[in-house]
Amino acid sequence: MKSICNVLHGLKPVMLMVVVQIAYAAVNVLYKLAINDGMSVKVATAYRLAFGSAFTVPLALISERNKRPKLTWRVVFMAFLCGLFGGSLFQNLFYESLALTSATFASAIYNLIPAITFVLAISCGFERLNLRAAAGRAKVLGTLIGIGGAMLLTFFKGAELDIWPFHINLLHPHHHQNTHVAPLNADSGSKLLGVLCAIASCFSFALWLTIQAKMSKEYPCHYSSTALMSTMGAIQATVFGVCVERDWSQWKLGWNIRLLAVAYSGIVASGLVVIITAWCIQMRGPLFASVFNPLMLVLVAISGSLMLDEKLYIGSLLGAVLIVSGLYMVLWGKSKEMKNMTQLVPSETIQEAEAIEVVVMSSPEDHDKCDHNETSSTLENVDKDSGDLSKNKEEDDTHI
Repeated sequence: MKSICNVLHGLKPVMLMVVVQIAYAAVNVLYKLAINDGMSVKVATAYRLAFGSAFTVPLALISERNKRPKLTWRVVFMAFLCGLFGGSLFQNLFYESLALTSATFASAIYNLIPAITFVLAISCGFERLNLRAAAGRAKVLGTLIGIGGAMLLTFFKGAELDIWPFHINLLHPHHHQNTHVAPLNADSGSKLLGVLCAIASCFSFALWLTIQAKMSKEYPCHYSSTALMSTMGAIQATVFGVCVERDWSQWKLGWNIRLLAVAYSGIVASGLVVIITAWCIQMRGPLFASVFNPLMLVLVAISGSLMLDEKLYIGSLLGAVLIVSGLYMVLWGKSKEMKNMTQLVPSETIQEAEAIEVVVMSSPEDHDKCDHNETSSTLENVDKDSGDLSKNKEEDDTHI
């Protein structure tokens, strides 16, 4: 019984990350339904970030009330940039691409973020292009494969794949399509705009990852930084939505799919999922959390073809496979580099760091005891060494 509990405890991060990807897939499906119901993307983004802020701010105030460092203007400015690139701008671009293309396409392009982050890191000097090492070649090759898969997914269709004996078209009953959103059978111009929005959203998210890494070092409070980001993003998205969307009927929420989409995405995706992901990263590392991203693509493709009447083509399947393959090559190269960097750390430095941690965590009484014991042990060793030297000297004199 104990072994079964240990196995289940070890599988807990895996099951939680599967739940995370199911939650993200549900967000894409709900947003597609809300947009088809006539909801503006700008309004949906503003409400989602507002719900996320309303959920994370009390959570941060309660859980980190005695842990937060001083809030400086530099941290506030970085939170503004995180709210822009990781919140308002990213979500407006991503869900605009979702409205103009399909949920499967938007989810597939989302997997390009590690490759685009690698390109931006090289441009900014955070990464080095080391083609002599296997890890460096894997990252470059994975980036190229991912970009090739995105192009194949965009410009090639091929034969249609009909994998379901029946279809549930949840989009069909809604006839009041939003005038701001292209219809399902959009022309090539609208689809191209959707592709550009999807790629731009990936660049925006990659910029957020770079800024968030710096912010985490200066303000190492996960809940508080998430609350700041959500609040800044909500303010930005609301100001942008009010300036662009002048139809005040768009801002009314009833007991319908619109309220469900924004409340679920704000509370679950921008709140609970962030906490679960942070716990999994703490338990298994960031690479473990990243490898589950393609699962969302599979779930969205299945649910989109079954419930949203989205067509699956050979080109979509091949492009998605290439993007996922490129993703895993980039992640493998990065993990290889991190492992090599860990092996380069001298063992003396690690032992010294561990000794420092022991001294810091000990109480003053234990510290005095440790000092006394260490001094006594040192004196005993000195006396022992002195006795050994005297004995060796006597033996040398006798030999002579």
